[in-house]
Amino acid sequence: MLTTPVLRETAPPAPVRRRRLRRPFDPWHLLLMPVALVFAFPLVQMILTSFMSAAEINSYPPRYLPRSPQISGYVGLFTNAPALRWLGNSVIVAGVAVLSHLVLCSAAGYGFARLRFAGRRIGFLAILATIMIPTQLLMIPTYVMFSRFGLVDTLAAAIVPWLSSAFGIFLMRQFFLSLPVELEDAARIDGCSTFGVFRRIVLPLARPALATLTIFTLLGSWNDLLWPLVAISDERWYTIQLGLANFQGPRRTDWPMLMSGNVVATLPLVIGFVLVQRRFIATMTMAGIK
Repeated sequence: MLTTPVLRETAPPAPVRRRRLRRPFDPWHLLLMPVALVFAFPLVQMILTSFMSAAEINSYPPRYLPRSPQISGYVGLFTNAPALRWLGNSVIVAGVAVLSHLVLCSAAGYGFARLRFAGRRIGFLAILATIMIPTQLLMIPTYVMFSRFGLVDTLAAAIVPWLSSAFGIFLMRQFFLSLPVELEDAARIDGCSTFGVFRRIVLPLARPALATLTIFTLLGSWNDLLWPLVAISDERWYTIQLGLANFQGPRRTDWPMLMSGNVVATLPLVIGFVLVQRRFIATMTMAGIK
């Protein structure tokens, strides 16, 4: 008796999976790391120079590493000069500048972006035109005005010019124009006032612009030297940048104290950025997502 063979279906061979090579870093880091080193070199060299003596700093060929590290520059900075007072003055100026910019520039920017009133466009163009005027042309009339108000040789002379800026108003206005108007209309239908819409709806959405404004204002007010150099001659009201300018002159420069002062002036900004960098980068990323 003949039997028919049974044909069994054979499964196709499983494809060979190639193991993906796991790299410890992104290939773009090979390009970014040398660029980061180029930008970090002046900062590192400033820190190393602050631990050198005046003879090592002025030696030729120049030295990059201190032969015998010493802290004479830091000791002289805090004993022979009121560096702590200068640092406190800079903190006051920068703090008031940031707070006033966040309040005044955001309010003015929202007014020019959403409110309807006579002369709105002309007023905004007039404020915007002040950006084109060089700062040097405004120093003499500003100094005369401050002198009549009795603000010269006081800390207020460094604070008042940083209460608001045309750039801050322009930045906030352009950001408010990018927000959908329907969100504000829905809040008004629910009975929210104009100030309530601004405080509860608009400002929480404006965190990216507020963070950007904070960074620019903090850097500008902290590093400002030209106007305090003109308006303040009393050593009690020096900012840290103005105080460091006294360490160098046409005939002699105290390099150890100058480099130590630069480290002290730069350290708060570096520490602040390290502490808030995740929040700042997350805010900037959120600004690019629609």
